[in-house]
Parts: sequence; C-alpha cells; structure tokens
Amino acid sequence: MSNWQPSCSIETLKARAELYVQIREFFAGKNVLEVETPLLMQHGVTDRYMQSMQVHGVYSSPGFLQTSPEYAMKRLLAAGSGSIYQIGKAFRLEESGARHNPEFTMLEWYRVDFDHWALMDETFELLVKVLGQRQRVNYSYQEAFKVFLNINPFTISLEQLKILSEKTLGELPDNLEPDDYLSLLFEDQIEPKLGTENTITFIIDFPASQSALAKIDPKNPKVAQRFEVYIEGFELANGFNELQDSGEQLERFKADNAWRKANGLEEVDIDTNFIQGLESGLPQCAGIALGLDRLLMIHLNLKHIKQVLAFPAH
Repeated sequence: MSNWQPSCSIETLKARAELYVQIREFFAGKNVLEVETPLLMQHGVTDRYMQSMQVHGVYSSPGFLQTSPEYAMKRLLAAGSGSIYQIGKAFRLEESGARHNPEFTMLEWYRVDFDHWALMDETFELLVKVLGQRQRVNYSYQEAFKVFLNINPFTISLEQLKILSEKTLGELPDNLEPDDYLSLLFEDQIEPKLGTENTITFIIDFPASQSALAKIDPKNPKVAQRFEVYIEGFELANGFNELQDSGEQLERFKADNAWRKANGLEEVDIDTNFIQGLESGLPQCAGIALGLDRLLMIHLNLKHIKQVLAFPAH
C-alpha cells in the first residue's frame, strides 16, 4: 500500500459514519444535548499515569491537547447545561499498538441526576443498540481478582503482589507500588477474559486510589463509585459517579503532583477554571468516556486500530 492511501477501507469509513448516526439518534431520543469543547486548552491533567501533548506559541506557557473533554464538559454542567454528550478527538502520549493511537475518538457523556448504576444501565442500552443483544455480566474489582487470580487485591501484601507479578509477568522494576502491580496483573491476566462469549462485562468498585475524579463509596471508603466496561477483551469505557467536592478534588490533584515530583516527573499546573466550576456547584451527575475506535473494531470484528483509522500516527 502506498503511504498516501488510508489504512482503513472506504466501507469502514461508512460504518464509522453510521455509528455516529446511531449515537446521535440515541441521545436525541433522550434529550441529551450534543456539545463541543476545545481540543487545545491552557491546562493538562495531573494524572500520574497520563502524559499530555504540549503545544507552544498559543498561551504564555505551553498549552495542552486534551486527554479527554472532561474538565470543559463539567464546566458546562456547572453552568447549567443539563445532560450533555460529545463526540471528539482526544490525545495521549503513549505507545502506539493494536489498540492505541496517540490521537483517538472518544464519546463522553454526563447525565444529571444519574448515579453510576443508572449510567451503567444506559451504557449497556447504547452498546446493545450498536452491537446487538448481548448478556450483561457484573464483577466487582475484588471479585474479578478472586475469580481469575484467586487473590484479594485489598488485603494482599506488597511482597506477595511482587512475587505473584514477577512469577506471572517476568522481571519488573523494583519501585512499583501496589496499584502498579494490580494494574499490570489486571491488564495481562484478567482483561483478555472479560466480555467474551457474546457478553458485556462491567467491573465496578475500583480502589479509591485508582479513581481520582470519582466519589468514594460512603459504605466502603476503600472503593470508589467507578466502573469500566469490557467487550471481547477490550477495555472500552470508564465511568464515574462524579466527585462534586471542589476541595477534595483540589487535594487529589495536589497529591498527584506530589507523586509526580517524588518520581521525577514534571508537575502540571492545576486547572483552576475547572476547580472554580466545581466550587460554583456541579450537579449530581455520572459520566463516562467510551473509545469509539475500539467500539468500531469490535463492531466490525477487526483486530488492529489501523483498520478503523484513515491515517494513523504510525
């Protein structure tokens, strides 16, 4: 294939367009407003596991291509938009691969007066509309580790995690934290087994330490009101019962930056506009980000993200 040609077929481009029509019809039927927010903004994210792309020459300091429209959409919610959704590009500096491209398309939506349980129901409804009828499976994060690895992720010691991880995954860096080991084990040993045999799997009750923008479960402070969605071994979506407390959110961002500094990473200026939006009053809402490139791969039974992109980065 010549370099100028798209890596996906024209038929796939048409399937993507039809997918967007289905999504817009779905939300129009529920009176959810489509919005658009900037791809380039003055602030990035403090998330310790995420690296934003910088753009120079627009602001007095580097600007950032957004890893997600979350902060801007929550400012709209705080301004009284009501329930909203957006189909748009997002950017993350990470390795390219079969399921990763540094520029990708995301569907993100927020439902006012929903909690994460109601949003899970709506997410399942949308996915069945796109993919056809499938059975729904729910596991808590703890149950998934019990079923697939026979461990309790909340009680296992760091030393036991290290031994299990190196036995399962091979040699690893010495400075990993419990969440690092758990994430590696989840990705390698659990994720490929989720959402198989015509199912859609929801993983709920993630550790609070892995959920920087979600509410903590008042009945169990070890877990957050967060869920992820898996189909055919693909991590497809990540949803929260959204944190409304501006003070707590600010402290979480500061903790991220403290971790970044301690681990030799560049600190990221906190998005004060976002914090001020929370201070003004974010309504009770639940939100979710869903990868549309991956959804299209699943829908068309394709194995590499290049097969659904016109012009991938590599």
